[in-house]
Amino acid sequence: MNPLFDLTGRAALVTGAGAGIGAAVSEALARAGAAVLVTDISGDAAAAVAERINTAGGKADSTALDVSDRDAAVAAAERAAGLGAGQLHILVNNAGVTSPAMFPKLTDETFRLTFDIHVMGTFHCTQAALPHIPTDGTGRVINVTSAAGITGTLGQVNYSAAKAGLIGFTKSLARELAPKSILVNALAPLAATPMTETIRTNEKFAANMMNRIPLKRWADADEVAGPFVFLASDAASYITGQVLPVDGGMVM
Repeated sequence: MNPLFDLTGRAALVTGAGAGIGAAVSEALARAGAAVLVTDISGDAAAAVAERINTAGGKADSTALDVSDRDAAVAAAERAAGLGAGQLHILVNNAGVTSPAMFPKLTDETFRLTFDIHVMGTFHCTQAALPHIPTDGTGRVINVTSAAGITGTLGQVNYSAAKAGLIGFTKSLARELAPKSILVNALAPLAATPMTETIRTNEKFAANMMNRIPLKRWADADEVAGPFVFLASDAASYITGQVLPVDGGMVM
């Protein structure tokens, strides 16, 4: 392995990692040498991903985590730091929900739920992790936003607003933590996962999305995991406050 991408000795916490992009990112970080705490609102799903990592020769632990629960976030951060001799080097805020609907049909409940998971969840987990993140240049916070938060998307005002909020969160926190040598970036991935199934199986939404993707296909989750390893690694030691689209060219 190129030493620039070697994460040996570093601990990571990935939220929403029981399936899809979160699971793929957990496995990719582990292959690069990180010890990973796999978390998901479903403890069983998180445990299954951790078992795959350990069976493949990596190092992982798992726990159930509802990111809207601050106390649970604190406990998860402490547990993840235990994998790294008291330090948590990499936090990936990936947990999310989606409730697509045209604007007149959106409800207070679905709008608030989207913000509670994406924005408040990222807030909780990042505040919980920060006391454990080292200031030696290896600390990383990687937030998962979306093209929806950059350009907007049909039928997803709630999701787009939450993801746009994460971009502002990322850029502001990057400025605040730069003096401590903690890097904060965001990725805007697009992949065929359980979370995008509603869009992919809705004829109107699916056609709109495909018209916007120059590569004319959805990625597999594994295809978008590599950039997370990059941002977590020493290869990205001079990058902070950025949003990297990994979306087949949707955002150019």
